[in-house]
Amino acid sequence: MAKKQPAKIGFLCGSLREGSINQKLSKAIQKKAKDKGLKTGEINLETYDLPIYHGDLKTPAGVKKLIKRMKSFDGVVIITPEYNGGLPPVLKNAIDWTSTVETGHINGCVYGIAACTPGPMSGIMVMRELQFLLMRLGADLVPTQTGCGGASKAFDKKGQLVAEPAATFADKMLDQMIARIKAKR
Repeated sequence: MAKKQPAKIGFLCGSLREGSINQKLSKAIQKKAKDKGLKTGEINLETYDLPIYHGDLKTPAGVKKLIKRMKSFDGVVIITPEYNGGLPPVLKNAIDWTSTVETGHINGCVYGIAACTPGPMSGIMVMRELQFLLMRLGADLVPTQTGCGGASKAFDKKGQLVAEPAATFADKMLDQMIARIKAKR
């Protein structure tokens, strides 16, 4: 019997800013995923040229490219900053554009959610909003989310996530994703 390929997890960060704390969290969770034997890849929203969604606009080519990229993974972890308690516009815009074309990239793979903030609240408000939106679109979302507050002390000098309970949540989220992916295969 042929050996199953390791699961592929895509990492989509809602912050495009170079060196953002959410980019750091994305890299740290990617490292944990690789340590668990998963293949990883990035889904960089900056590369898809998505104008602000407007129903009268023709669907940009970048939308179909983004959907195809997301469908190439068994699971996707969305890492998002919290802007005034909600989703960053670039992430909401990508979800709005892609969901007008189809939802196979959302309900076809397993999702995890993570957020990092400089303060103590760990992105709880944005994770709730993202959870609601993904569930409304039919996502298979694992229950454990990775909220990481106090970002200035959350990572070691190598960029590894050391803050607790965030590091434990990240491991548990990935383990739940692995189990769901195996069950779907």
